[in-house]
Amino acid sequence: MNDVNATIAEVTLLYRPVGPKELKLIEASGFREFPPRLPEQPIFYPVLNEEYAAAIAKDWNAGNPSIGSGFVTRFAVRNTYLSKFTVQKVGSAIHQEYWIPADELNEFNANIVGKIEVIREFHSK
Repeated sequence: MNDVNATIAEVTLLYRPVGPKELKLIEASGFREFPPRLPEQPIFYPVLNEEYAAAIAKDWNAGNPSIGSGFVTRFAVRNTYLSKFTVQKVGSAIHQEYWIPADELNEFNANIVGKIEVIREFHSK
């Protein structure tokens, strides 16, 4: 389970841009886990910095009329778990993310320390 007593040196802060549907599922979990991926989503990609997550939430989620809103979540994950993954750089220096296979999302969620928090939100105009 989530251990809120982990020290800051034992965890990595990650960010995840989400739309309103995914946010409702996160809320339903008590802000403790991310929902399962859809069949067409084989990878769960948390990102390493707020700026990158905010750009996705603003441009892709809120900027898409069929979605209309985007949110940036922040959460801590145990380093011992993350150590088995390589950080992927998918653009400039800020575009860094982990690629977690969808079938490992339960294990990923089990390694979240504390709650997932919403730190920014964007809405279409």
